[in-house]
Amino acid sequence: MSNFVFFGTPYVASETLSHLIEAGFTPSLVVTNPDARRGRGMELHPSPVKVLAEEYNIPVLTPEKLDEDTQKEILLGNPEYAIVVAYGKIFPEELINAFPRGVLNVHYSLLPKYRGATPTEAALLHGDAVTGVTVQKMVKELDAGDVIAQREIPIDPLETTLELRPRLITLGAELLVETLPKYLDGSITPIAQDHSKATKCGKFTKSDGLLDLDAPAIENWNKYRAYKEWPGTYFFKGDKRVKITDATLTPNGVFQILKVIPEGKKEVDYATFQT
Repeated sequence: MSNFVFFGTPYVASETLSHLIEAGFTPSLVVTNPDARRGRGMELHPSPVKVLAEEYNIPVLTPEKLDEDTQKEILLGNPEYAIVVAYGKIFPEELINAFPRGVLNVHYSLLPKYRGATPTEAALLHGDAVTGVTVQKMVKELDAGDVIAQREIPIDPLETTLELRPRLITLGAELLVETLPKYLDGSITPIAQDHSKATKCGKFTKSDGLLDLDAPAIENWNKYRAYKEWPGTYFFKGDKRVKITDATLTPNGVFQILKVIPEGKKEVDYATFQT
């Protein structure tokens, strides 16, 4: 059994870790973000990755920073390589270089397209017909490492992040499990990315979800589907914010709002809201 460290935090990462364990790849150590306060009571909750690791009695580290002391602790067991999925912290170059067989990262786009934090949203926002996943070998520059494996899937025109993301998570986990043995036995030659074709995608804020209902229908539809999971989409009626909770694109290309939550009120059908 190969000796490796798994870095990850949200459910995206826990799903991938679960696939690895089921395939016989159990990390010697899991590194995840510290417990975070959330919910109405603002109680501390462990990350999904920590919960899963503890179920399998895998040692867990939850450092605030990947500083020198933390790096020493991570490397105590002389791991051969690391796998990173949505960890949430920038890797120091010295930590990347400390793993003899490198650091593999699962990224949810067809690199070099959509380097950055929001590739799934970016594909929907741009109305792409195809997306995919990439297993890359991590380097200091964000998402710029050599490609180990890549697989594409079509995007349904009516998909939102709620449907597309789970498909990509499963695809990425399956590709990683399939690729790992070949990478470790040296039968895969990493391929350098064409950096001249790189595009980037950044994080969103709540203000990105504001829609102009007079904008082209496809523009509003793509924003709705991209921001469905977060930050959501909304418009203003007078000075009141109205959140869109359900919408569709009709066969004749009309952006049709179905349900909304007016500020301070409960969810209603959009037709009822307009009366």
